[in-house]
Amino acid sequence: MQLPLEDVKVLDLSHALAGPFCSTMLADFGAQVVKLEPPNTGDIARAWGPPFYGSETAYFVSLHRNKKSIEVNLKHPAGRELFFRLVERFDVVLENFRPGTLDKLGIGYAQARARNPGIIYCSVSGFGQSGPYRDRAALDLIVQAESGMISITGEPGSRGVRCGVSIADMVAGMNAAFGILNALRVKEKTGQGQYIDVSMLEGQLWLLHGTIGAYLADGEVPRPMGTAYKALLPYQTFRTKTRDLALAVGSGRLWRIFCPLVGLEELMDDPRYATNAARNANRESLIARLQEVFLTKTYEEWEELFLAHGIPVGAINTIDRVVEHPQVQARQVLVEVEHPVAGPVKVVGPPVKLSATPATVREPAPLLGQHTDQVLRQYLGLEEAEMAALRAAGAIGKRHPYAAP
Repeated sequence: MQLPLEDVKVLDLSHALAGPFCSTMLADFGAQVVKLEPPNTGDIARAWGPPFYGSETAYFVSLHRNKKSIEVNLKHPAGRELFFRLVERFDVVLENFRPGTLDKLGIGYAQARARNPGIIYCSVSGFGQSGPYRDRAALDLIVQAESGMISITGEPGSRGVRCGVSIADMVAGMNAAFGILNALRVKEKTGQGQYIDVSMLEGQLWLLHGTIGAYLADGEVPRPMGTAYKALLPYQTFRTKTRDLALAVGSGRLWRIFCPLVGLEELMDDPRYATNAARNANRESLIARLQEVFLTKTYEEWEELFLAHGIPVGAINTIDRVVEHPQVQARQVLVEVEHPVAGPVKVVGPPVKLSATPATVREPAPLLGQHTDQVLRQYLGLEEAEMAALRAAGAIGKRHPYAAP
C-alpha cells in the first residue's frame, strides 16, 4: 500500500467548498475522486475570482488537486444512467446540494442504494436533512451568522465579524471526511453502505462547544473579545514598539515566570491577579498595565526574552510573511504542481503527515471535463462510438482538448 485510501472510489457531485474540501482530503490520501460536473458550466467555484491563472480561478486551482473531472448531464436520462453505472462500481457518493434536490432528479440515496447496497452516500448541507431550516439556502456566511460564530468574533463592543476564512464550509468538509472514513470501516466489516447527514450548523456548534458550555453554566451571553479569551488571562495580543505580539500565559506556573520577566513581580502574588479567576475579575486594569509595559520594547526583544523562558509568544504575521515563514519552509507545507493552463503553481499541502503512507499532491486541479473519456472508459468500459452517441444526445460534455489518454 502506497496511500491509505488508494482503493476507495469517490463519485463527487459536490460544488463550492464544503463538499470539495472533503473530497480533497480523501484524494490527498489516495482516494480515486471523480468530480462529476454539469456540462459547459461546471462547479460554481470555477467562476469564483479574481485572481485567475489564465482562464482558471486561483480558488479552484488551489483546492481541487488529485481529482478527475467529467461532464455528465444529470437532467438527461442517459446521464442519470451513467451516474448509476458509476455508483455500482464506486464506494462513496458525495454531494452538497440543497436537501431534496437529488431526490427530485431521481438520483438520491434510496435510488443509489437500490443499485449498490454497499454505497456510502454523504450529503453536506447548511442545516441538515431535517428540521424547520432544512430547505434554507446556506452559504458559509449564513451559517456563521446563524450559529452564533459571528456574534463572538471581532473587537469588543462590535456587532461581530465573519471569520476570515469560510470556517463553516471547511469544518463541514472535515466532518464529512471523518464520517466517510467511519462508514468505510463499517463497510469493511459488514459489506453494507449507509447514509451520512452532515450539517454545517452543527459543525459550528461543535467548534463552539466550550462557549456554549460557558453560557449554560453562568447564563452570560458571550460577546466579541478581540484576540482575548474568557477562560485565560493574559491570553491575547498586545502592541509593542514594532509588531504586535501574541501572548499566552496559560497556567499559574507560567504566570509566576512571566511577572518578573516584564518587571511586574509585585503582581505575582497580588490578590487581584494571583489566580486566573482573579485576573479575569480584574481584566481591564491588568490588560492596561501590561499594554503600557509592552510598549517599552520591540517585538523582537520581547520574543527573545519570552522564548528563553518558555513563555508562549508569536508574531501577528500577514500572509506574505506566512508563505516565507521558516517553519512553513522547513515543513515543506507549500507544494508545487504543474497545471496544464496555469503552469507551475504552489498549493498548501496535506496537513496530516503519516510516516509510512503519507498523503501527496500528485495531480493538479482538473480542467472542466478533462477526464470524461478516460473515466468512462476506465470504470465503465465505454467505447469511442458509445461516447460519441452520448455527446450527440447531450448526456455528456464535448471531448476536451486536454483529454487524458
